[in-house]
Parts: sequence; C-alpha cells; structure tokens
Amino acid sequence: MTQPSSSPALRPHPTKLFVETTTRCNLRCAMCVKQTADHGVMEGDLAPETFARLAPAFPHLEALVLSGTGEPLLHPQLGSFIRTAKTAMPPGSWVGFQSNGLLLDEARAADLVDAGLDRVCLSVDAVTPGTFARLREGGEVGAVDRALAALASAESRNGHRVDKGVEFVAMRDNVAELPDVVRWAARRGASFALVTQVLPYDEGLVAQAAYDPNTDRAVGFFQPWQKRAAAEGIDLDRYFPVLWKYTKTPEEERIIAFVEEMKAAAHRQEIFVNVQKILARDHGWLQRVEEIFGAAAEVARQEGLDLQLPEVVPAGERTCAFIEEGGAFISWDGKVHPCYFLWHGYRCFINGREKFVRPKVFGDLAERALLDIWGDAAYTAFRASVLGYDYPFCSDCNLAKCCDYVTAEEFEQDCYINHEPCGDCLWCKGVFQCLR
Repeated sequence: MTQPSSSPALRPHPTKLFVETTTRCNLRCAMCVKQTADHGVMEGDLAPETFARLAPAFPHLEALVLSGTGEPLLHPQLGSFIRTAKTAMPPGSWVGFQSNGLLLDEARAADLVDAGLDRVCLSVDAVTPGTFARLREGGEVGAVDRALAALASAESRNGHRVDKGVEFVAMRDNVAELPDVVRWAARRGASFALVTQVLPYDEGLVAQAAYDPNTDRAVGFFQPWQKRAAAEGIDLDRYFPVLWKYTKTPEEERIIAFVEEMKAAAHRQEIFVNVQKILARDHGWLQRVEEIFGAAAEVARQEGLDLQLPEVVPAGERTCAFIEEGGAFISWDGKVHPCYFLWHGYRCFINGREKFVRPKVFGDLAERALLDIWGDAAYTAFRASVLGYDYPFCSDCNLAKCCDYVTAEEFEQDCYINHEPCGDCLWCKGVFQCLR
C-alpha cells in the first residue's frame, strides 16, 4: 500500500507525541503489565531537561498525551509540562493524559486547568464497589467521582473547558457493567468513554479475554463452511479427537477431508484461519458481548456521550493508528519508540499463546534531537514498511505455537522476512484502544 506524501507518518516531524511522565503508580491494577513478575518496566520520572528536548516538535503537534505505564499525577511538574507545551502548540491542538484519578483533588485540578489541560481520561472499570476494588487494588469509584467534581469546579472558576472521559477495560468479569459505567460517567460530566479489551500480561488473565480470537475475515470465511458441514452431517467438533488416530472410520476420514478442503480454500483466498480457534469459537459468549456493547451504545446515545468501542471480532483489515497518525512515543528516560506495542519490554498472552515483546528504540533524546531521530533513515523506513501492511497474521496462524519467528524472545524477522514485529500485534486490529 503506497502512502501519500501528505501522510502524517511521512512528514518531517511527528504529529502526535505520547510522553511517559513516570512509570511509578499508586495502585496495583490486576490488568497492568507492572503486576507481572517478569516485566521490563523500570521505575523513573521524566526529567524536565528531557521534556525540554521535545520543544522543537510542539509547533507541529495535533496532540500531546502525557501518560504511559505510570500515574501522571505522581509527577509534581505535570502542570508545568502542560503549560510549557500549550504555549508552543498550534491552535486546535490538545494536551491530555490518562489517570486513575486518585490524586486529582481540587487544588491539583485547579493547577491543571489553569495550565491549559484539554483532555483527561479516568479509569473506571466498574461502578460496583467490590468489582472496582478488585480490579483497581487500592482504588475506589468514589475517588473518580471526586476527581470529576474537582475538574468541574476548576472549569467553573477558570472558564476553560476540559474534555472529561473514562476508560473501561473490558473483561469477562466486568463487561456486563459497561452500560452502567457509561450512564454513571455521563451523569458526572464525562463527554466520552473509551473502551478497550484486556491484554493479558499474566497467564491468569487469559480466561478474562472477552473478544474473539479469530478475525472477522476468518469468521466470514468459516461460517458458510460450518453451514455446509451441518448440512452434510459432518461433526466438526470431532476433528481434533480423530485427527491423530492411526485407524479412522470412513466417517472420520470424511471429517478430515472436509477440514483439509476448507484449509486449502482459505489458503487460495489468502485468509489466515486457525482451525483450532475457529472450531472452539464461543458464539454464545461473543453474541452476549455484542448485546452488552449495543446496550452501552444506546445509553451513550441517550446521554449524549461519545462512546468508543473496541472490536469484539478483530478486524482482518489492519490499521496502525499510531503510525498512520504520525505518533512517536517517548519513555521517561528519553528513549524514542514507534508505538504502544513496542514501547516497553514485557511478556503477554496473545489468544492464550505466550508472547515476548522487546522495546523498539530508534534513539535517545540525551544523544540526538527528536526531529533528527524522527527523520532517521531507519525510523522512516520502519514507518513506511508498517504502512505497507505486508506482514503475516501471526495470531491466526496454525503454526504460531511452534514457529521460531513468533515464539523467540528476541524478534529478528517474520516468515515474510520483515523486520517489524507487527504480524503479532492486535492493536492494529481494533482490539485495544488508548487516549490518542
């Protein structure tokens, strides 16, 4: 796919900056990468001199997001960072961050609103106190209520409006509360709600994933075959139990032959279909999630709130919003990264399969200017290659569990001989979302 020269990814400067002000946090959230034993996130705060090195990019920015793996409100100079950036950013641009809201009292809210804060997104994964406390250990829904009230009070005194919203991480245990969360947020002044699926960093969270492990293209391909199997009296549920039998009955041979025919058809159409996942698809659960999302959307419509829902069935057509929108990610220590997926080192579980991710670093602000790093040949080539979307669907591949390219702790290349580890990324399939 050829990108026009006007594409933000190919401009001589980033259009959006995601800046990690700190990796420290005052909560212990169950779904956070920092709660896993083998994460690679070091704790630290963004130094003022590091933030100052971002200044040449400010006049070109549409958005500056001051959050990463930590709690931004723990940084004492957050207001100063906002004030500095706002004076240099063009009209119509915005500065915001995501937060648990625990430290957002009236004094802090007044400082941030006075500094020019435009957007804030607070974490609310439930309105039932017990569920909230279990997911956000150390937090309470009342703290978010007070944070929204403090922002409203500061807005009233200053006259500057802040776009307030909430983020909801959808899991099997809490997704049913989404319509109530949307109503709760709207009636406390929120104008938007951002919903994301959970990325299991811990094996214990794998069962909490509420989305389909198959893409919409795979599902669309499979459904006619599923109907045909039923019409022909072929029990697809028996495929794996009979696959490795030394001696098969004629009926079992029919099952094997049918699935092989289906796999060959998928291959001819260049559709990745993971047979094990597609046969185990939990249609009833996915229909339930769609119903909950539909109910939440209706509440949002009634309340006048902008609800941004993730995909329940991952998109087969990939879109990397981080790259396409000209985003660059700055870690607290000044390292420059291309996207959220490759911001830090961690272990996660993609559709139940263990995955090791290592950060992709294109430069260090202590050594080179941001615009020089952005314009570096290697970084530019990376962005152009990503936008070609010519990489495999590793998460849907039948060989993923035994593929050295996929299972390696240090990624070198994929089976298409690409050097970008994007084939195993679910961000570009609409499953995960963040403030951007």
